[in-house]
Amino acid sequence: MNYDRVDAHILEVVQKNNRLTSEVIGEMVGLSSTACQRRLRRLRSEGIIEADVSIVSAKAVGRPIQMLVLITLERERADIIDKFKRLIKSSSEVVSGFYVTGDADFLLYLTAQSMEDYEEFTRGFFYGNPDIKGVKTMVIMDRVKLGFAIPIQMPEED
Repeated sequence: MNYDRVDAHILEVVQKNNRLTSEVIGEMVGLSSTACQRRLRRLRSEGIIEADVSIVSAKAVGRPIQMLVLITLERERADIIDKFKRLIKSSSEVVSGFYVTGDADFLLYLTAQSMEDYEEFTRGFFYGNPDIKGVKTMVIMDRVKLGFAIPIQMPEED
């Protein structure tokens, strides 16, 4: 995946606000609206821009309990890992899931309506799964920073 300095500038802009029109983005980076649209379309088709999303407040939609959960699998075998990845992807309660190194195998970000709701979820999702060796839950007290902006590496000038 290649991108140039103009693409890098576009990426910085859309990470802060992806609702800007291509006309506004183009003005900010020195392009016409049409040229900006072409670059955005290419950045999306090449997978450099993976998604355009809105960040929804969990609290505002009735899911104020937020947790980070560390999962340790019983055995680290490819079939067990792949099966657990599919389980993560199929769960609406799991907002984000990461296969990680270190003391745990997976890190999950979950939301729940209440602790009772989370307990019910854990009984089915974690404790009913024989491939899971351990679960450590950390309840989020305060979200200090939220974002998905990746620092953009400026390409070398030719």
